[in-house]
Amino acid sequence: MPQKYPQSFRDRAVRMVTERLEADGAPTRYTVVRETATKLGVSTEALRRWCEVADIDAGRKPGVSTDAAEEIRRLKRENAELKRANEILKTASA
Repeated sequence: MPQKYPQSFRDRAVRMVTERLEADGAPTRYTVVRETATKLGVSTEALRRWCEVADIDAGRKPGVSTDAAEEIRRLKRENAELKRANEILKTASA
């Protein structure tokens, strides 16, 4: 079962990777993520994904930001609820 890490821990981990990548002579991004993940005791893939999401949210990479994705999910739920309500009203009026 996946373990949920606090947002502050994720932010600190991403900051550690970013700072190391900005340093002169830094190894590849994958190497930095792998080494940092090992030090923090998280999976390499989890840390890589956190870094990717942080880059998208900061506008450094194209993609749907966390806030926009959350808004899309909320609107989809609301849309489905309204469709169900319309079906109930159509059935009741017939």
